Amino acid sequence: MVILTLNCGSSSAKYQVYDWTNKDILAVGVVERIGLEYSTIEHKANGKAEYNAKFSSPTHKEAIELIIKMLLDSEYGVIKDLKEIGAVGHRVLHGGEIFKKSELVTDEVVEKLKEVIHLGPLHMPANIMGIEAARKAMPDVPQAIVLDTAWHQTMPEEAFMYAVPYDWYTKYNVRRYGFHGTSHLYCAKRAAVLLGKKNEDTNVIICHIGNGASICAVKNGVCVDTSMGLTPLEGLVMGTRSGDLDPAIIPYMMENTGMSAKEMDTALNKQSGLVGLCGKSDRRDVLKASQEGDKKAALAIKMECRRIAKYIGGYATLLGDKLDAIVFTAGVGEMARHVRLGACDGLEIIGAKLDAHKNDICASRNGEFEINTDDSKVKILVIPTDEELVMTEDAFALMNGTYDVHTNFHYTFEDKSYVNKSRARDLVKNIEKNPELANILANK
Repeated sequence: MVILTLNCGSSSAKYQVYDWTNKDILAVGVVERIGLEYSTIEHKANGKAEYNAKFSSPTHKEAIELIIKMLLDSEYGVIKDLKEIGAVGHRVLHGGEIFKKSELVTDEVVEKLKEVIHLGPLHMPANIMGIEAARKAMPDVPQAIVLDTAWHQTMPEEAFMYAVPYDWYTKYNVRRYGFHGTSHLYCAKRAAVLLGKKNEDTNVIICHIGNGASICAVKNGVCVDTSMGLTPLEGLVMGTRSGDLDPAIIPYMMENTGMSAKEMDTALNKQSGLVGLCGKSDRRDVLKASQEGDKKAALAIKMECRRIAKYIGGYATLLGDKLDAIVFTAGVGEMARHVRLGACDGLEIIGAKLDAHKNDICASRNGEFEINTDDSKVKILVIPTDEELVMTEDAFALMNGTYDVHTNFHYTFEDKSYVNKSRARDLVKNIEKNPELANILANK
């Protein structure tokens, strides 16, 4: 049996096909430019040639239809019949206060998702369209929604409320919801395994640093605070998002420039962050520019690292002397050594000591690494995230009747021996190139 996962964005549809029996990835791919003059598909299947093509995809319906066609293709496909698909997992941006856990898709669930479109107007319509297209193409296959916000539903009221008029919350749902939930869930549970602790005894701070970035405080195995808020704009300095700022800046700039609310939203979400500071959002480009003497790029790096460190320090106070580890994950967290170095500068005060050499050689997205010094009270871990596996696991568990939102002990990634097989193959190659990596593996 295989599990198909779909992640439908505003103009894209990412997918993965997972062989449940052999615990391995059969195929991955992405359809991009949905709704534009032409769309593209990139399809990769184990042991087969990569497939790239242009086609017409006015909506996500056509994209889903092409994905299914590729999975069944005699040359590039990985299944012979749709009946081999045991379940489909859908990533959904926002569940509001309606969905506090993953759910099997029903007509009622789809209608309830439509009630929270206003909380995620850019992504929610695409998420829903992908669900509806997949249900139409595979009406007999169980399908599940896995929500970015669900993991954060354990936050206490004092963490998720804003100090604004209370009826903003009761009338307009203004509160902190948090995002990157599937990534934070995965890393929290993998950290517990690597630390040799029970999930409910684990206390970690997870830094999901990518183009979008968020930090999550995990106390006794559940989320108690997170940096993103009503939307993914709040919190850290990101690739194109401002993160935290004085709210008075918004009316001040609107009055001085004549910007509309929509223009301000675009400026804060797409023209700020690193790209606003130095014209570049890719951390590799920012680092290169800094090394070449670009003062704005150097400033951008310092600001990003300083903000991460401030959040880590703040969340450390919530966890106190029970803090077990700081976890770095996602593309930048896993690969950008200079960001980890800057973010950990000064964290000795909370017992976290980075080993500069271990950090310097750790630039692999395929292994779990421990990059703290031997005498560090708090461990510093690099854990490659696997959001697709969370979606796969949830879809299977809901379909199979074994889903338990309180323990999640059905997850295969809680097995210490678990390693994503495709990543393991790449890790072997990386260790062959740099044998020192083997010495800092956290799950050796």
